[in-house]
Amino acid sequence: MPLILISGFPSSGKTYRSEQLKEYFAQKIAASEDARISKLKIHHLNDQNLGLDRDVYAAARSEKDARATLSSAIKRDLTANSIVIADSMNYIKGFRYQMFCEAKAQRTPSCVVHIGTPVEKCREMNEKALADGTGGYQTDLFENLVFRYEEPNGMTRWDSPLYTVPYDDETPPLEELWDTLVGGKAKAVKPNSATVLAPATEQNYLYELDKTTSDIVAQISAWQKDHPGESGGEISVAGAEHDIELPANPLGLPQLQRLRRQFITMNRTHSLTKDRIKDLFVDYLNDTFQAA
Repeated sequence: MPLILISGFPSSGKTYRSEQLKEYFAQKIAASEDARISKLKIHHLNDQNLGLDRDVYAAARSEKDARATLSSAIKRDLTANSIVIADSMNYIKGFRYQMFCEAKAQRTPSCVVHIGTPVEKCREMNEKALADGTGGYQTDLFENLVFRYEEPNGMTRWDSPLYTVPYDDETPPLEELWDTLVGGKAKAVKPNSATVLAPATEQNYLYELDKTTSDIVAQISAWQKDHPGESGGEISVAGAEHDIELPANPLGLPQLQRLRRQFITMNRTHSLTKDRIKDLFVDYLNDTFQAA
C-alpha cells in the first residue's frame, strides 16, 4: 500500500506533520468496514526510530549509510497491507526517484508531502531546540542542509502527486491524501516494464545486453567528443523509440559505465529483444539524468 515521502528543510516540522497523518490514517482504518482497509498497518519511519543521529548528515559517508538504512526500512515495510510514512528530509531528488521506482515496482501509489516552512522560521525553531537541549542541528550543519535542499517539483513524475503544507496551515490535506492513496480515488499502479518481464531464456541474451548497452555508452562518449563544451544535447539511437537527452554537465566514461553496470544488474534475469534493451536503457538513462 502507499508510500508517503515527507520532505522539507531541517527543523521544518516534518515529524509533527507525520504524526498528524499517522493519527488521521489510523482513525480512518479503525472506522472502516472494508476488510482490505481494516487490515492496514501504518509504519512511521524517521531518523529517531531508525537509530540515526542528526550528526550523520555532517559527513558524506555517514549520510549515504543513513539513506541506505532508510531505503532498506522502506523496502522492508512496503507491503500490500501497510502504509509507510517516510519522515525524513528526503531532500535529494535522486533518492526520491529511487523510492518512486520502488513503490511502482510494488504496484502501490506514492506521493510527496512537502513541508513548506520558510527557512527563516526553520532557523528560528532550530536555534530554539538547540538552546532548550531538545534537539536541533548544529548551526553550520543546518545551513549546509538548507543549501543542499532540492525542493520537490510536482511537474516530475517521481514528485507527483505533490502536496505542500504551508507552515500556518493547521493540518495537511488529510482527506485528499487518504482518497488519493487509499480511498475512492486510488488508482492501480502499473510497475515498470523491467519488473514484470519473463526470466531470461535466450542463450545469447547476456551477450546482447552487454553489447547493446556498451554500444550506447560508446555512442554517448563519441558524441561528447565531437561536441566539446556543448551543454546538453540529444542523441538518436537507431532502433530506440526515444532519443537520449543528455544533462547540462558532460558525462565522464566512469559515470556512464557505472550506470551501464547498474542497468545490467537490474535486467540480467530478464528476457528482452535487442530493440527492447535499447528502449529500456535509453529510458533508464533519461530518468537518471533528470533525477540527478
